[in-house]
Amino acid sequence: MAEPVMPLTEAFAALGTPHGRQDPYPFYEAIRAHGNVAQRAPGRLVVTGYEECARALREPGLHVQDGKSYDAHFPAWRAHSSLRAFTSSMLYSNPPDHTRLRNVVSFAFTPPKVQKLHAVIEEMSDRLLDRMAGLGADGASVDVVSEFASRLPIAVISAMMGFPEQDQVWFRDMASRVAVSTDGFTDPAALEQADAAMDEMSGYFGELLGHRRRHPADDLVTLLAGVHDGDPDRLGHEELMGTMMVLLTAGFETTSFLIGHGVMLALDHPALGRRLRTEPEFAAGYVEEILRFEPPVHVTSRMAAHDLRLGDVPVAAGDRLTLILAAANRDARRFAAPDRFDPDRTDNKPLSFGLGAHFCLGAPLARLEARIALPALLRRFPSLTTLEPPVYRDRWVVRGLETFPVSLGPDAAALTRQP
Repeated sequence: MAEPVMPLTEAFAALGTPHGRQDPYPFYEAIRAHGNVAQRAPGRLVVTGYEECARALREPGLHVQDGKSYDAHFPAWRAHSSLRAFTSSMLYSNPPDHTRLRNVVSFAFTPPKVQKLHAVIEEMSDRLLDRMAGLGADGASVDVVSEFASRLPIAVISAMMGFPEQDQVWFRDMASRVAVSTDGFTDPAALEQADAAMDEMSGYFGELLGHRRRHPADDLVTLLAGVHDGDPDRLGHEELMGTMMVLLTAGFETTSFLIGHGVMLALDHPALGRRLRTEPEFAAGYVEEILRFEPPVHVTSRMAAHDLRLGDVPVAAGDRLTLILAAANRDARRFAAPDRFDPDRTDNKPLSFGLGAHFCLGAPLARLEARIALPALLRRFPSLTTLEPPVYRDRWVVRGLETFPVSLGPDAAALTRQP
C-alpha cells in the first residue's frame, strides 16, 4: 500500500524548520510528488522539475524580485540595510539595470581572465595547507571549513578586489552575516545581525574607496570607484555598495560551500578521494557532480511580468515562483540514479549556477578554485579523516557546512612544502 503523500503546504513549510534546513531533500521529493510545477497558494508556484526550472531561468517574462516587487510585497524592506545592499546590486535587478550593472564587472570574470589566476590559486592553496599542517600536528583537530574551504575563496576574491590581506578573516565573518539576508524575512533576529554587519561593512567600504581614489591600483575597487565617479548614472552610490557586497559574498561563500561539500564527499567515498589525488583529469567531473548533488545555492525565485505557460501550467502576471534548483538537480527524468553521487556520469549539466541573463558571473572562478583546491588538499594529507560529523549552517537558500572537524594524520606537521 502506497504511503500517503505529504500535503504540499506542509512539505514546503518544513523547509523553514531546523530539520528541513539540515536535510531538505526528503521534503523536495514530497513537493515533487504534487507535480514538477505545483501551486502551493494562490499566486504562488513551486518548481522542482529540471526542464521546468531551466525554462524558467531562461524566460525573459520571469523577473527576479527587485526593489519594485519588494515595495509591493514587503514594504518594510527599505528599513534593512542588508536588503537595500543586495537589492541595489545586479543580483536583484532586471534589464536594463541588470545588464548595466553586470557589464561594469563582467570582463573580470571571463574564462580567459579567470584562467590566468590558476597559479595564484595554487600558491594560495599551498600557503593555507602549510598553515593547516602546523595546526593539525600530531593528529590535532582542524576545522577544514574555517581553515581552508572558506579561507581560500575569500583570499582569491580579496586579491581581485584589492582588500588588504590582514582583513580577510574579518571580511569572511561580516559577509557571512550579511548573506543571511538572502533568506529574506524568515529569521528577524538574523536579519537584524545582517543589517548591523552591512552597516559596518559600508563604513569600511567607504574608507577603502577613499583610499583607492587617492592611491589607485589594479583591482576591482579602483575600477568601481572610477566608474561611479566618472558616471554616477552608470553606477550610483548604493549600487556601488551593493556591487561590492555581492562580489564579496558571492565570490567566497558559495565557493566555500562547494569546497566543503567536496571534502565531505571525498571522505564519504574514499575511492573517489584516491582518484582526486592520482587522476588530474578527474577533478572537473568531480566538481560538476558536487554542484549537482550538493549545490551551494538551493533556491531562487522569479515573478511573472505577464501571462505565460511553464510546461503545461499557466502562470499569470504577478505570480511568484520558487525555483528549487537542488530538487531540479535530482530530477530522475534528467539524471539516472539521481540520489547517487557519481562523478563519472555523462552530460552532467546541473542548474546550480543558473541559466540565462542571471547565470552566475563567478561560475568559472568557483569551478577553478574547487578543481585546484580539492586535489591539493587530498594530495597533501593522504591520511585525512573525519573526526566529527560535519554540521550544516541553519540556512536554506544558500546551504553549506558550518564546521567539519578533521584529522590530517599523525605526520601532518611534516607535510609542509619543501623549499
